[in-house]
Amino acid sequence: MTRRTKFLGSIVAAAVAFSGIAPAFAADNQDVIDYRERIMKSLDAQVAVLGQILSGATPDDQVVSHLETIAESASQSLKSFEQKVEGGESLPVVWTNWKDFETRMKDFQVKTRLAADTAKSQGKDAALTNILDALRCKDCHDVYRKKQ
Repeated sequence: MTRRTKFLGSIVAAAVAFSGIAPAFAADNQDVIDYRERIMKSLDAQVAVLGQILSGATPDDQVVSHLETIAESASQSLKSFEQKVEGGESLPVVWTNWKDFETRMKDFQVKTRLAADTAKSQGKDAALTNILDALRCKDCHDVYRKKQ
């Protein structure tokens, strides 16, 4: 083990110990729900920022990083449902209609990754041209999330 690996391992261990985060193997149902909801809230916050940018209320110089964050969160989102723990804002139909839910989430992952990659390679304007196609959150929320 290299010094760097040992150092990084020590930092992670200390962060877990001091943050009160339980190891993943000790997660109970509420931990699973909380994890899932935090990922979704991260997505919501980043999408809200893009809305501010598109409306002109916020400068657009961070579009690429916001799209990258959305793509990363989207890549984590499906995994957060795989333990199939009902509760939170998710309706039971998530798990009774898993195949459709999974298909929608994978499509979301692909489209948000494409938007982030387009922003990096072709610029923010190219990525934002079709961003609403990638961020069709409402389509899934109408079926799989409790009404707000």
